[in-house]
Amino acid sequence: MTTQDAKAALRKKARLGRAGLARAAGGGAGDAAARNFLDSLSPADDTAISGYWPVGDEFDVRPLLARLHERGHVCCLPVVVGKNRPLIFRRWEPGDVLRPAALGIPVPSPEADEVIPSVLLVPMLAFDARGYRLGYGGGFYDMTIKALRAQAATIAVGMAFAGQEMDAVPTDEHDERLDWIVTEKAATRVA
Repeated sequence: MTTQDAKAALRKKARLGRAGLARAAGGGAGDAAARNFLDSLSPADDTAISGYWPVGDEFDVRPLLARLHERGHVCCLPVVVGKNRPLIFRRWEPGDVLRPAALGIPVPSPEADEVIPSVLLVPMLAFDARGYRLGYGGGFYDMTIKALRAQAATIAVGMAFAGQEMDAVPTDEHDERLDWIVTEKAATRVA
């Protein structure tokens, strides 16, 4: 079985597992993760931070985005600009009207300023203690993290339910490691 086959098989299992975790967690997981992030990471006041707008049972980072905005951080959301291309990020503030884009993912208006974040909150289906994540298969975050790290120091923070951790996520040469994993239970720096 190839790494790609292993990832595809694991995605189905991870989606089902995450759906159950989201139902069991209720609405408080995002608030708990926001506290864990803010207690453990201390981005400088002028740091631009990318979040994402949760779709379906994705881990909800909106409580953290709201708190980061209140602290004066420039917040932004990712936008897909094409297959095999890194994401771009557009400025977001609470109350902004979002529009559906690729795969129905809500994104800021095309008129919103483009931002280059130095901290990324990254969604995932699964993760392991080595800092590898299982994404959705498009490679957008891996391409983006690699491109941003080539330009400047960039911190990638995986956001998930604690129960999404696995012993080992299958990886290949394209996979970028996360720097932190933040869940409703803890914020862990990847060694």
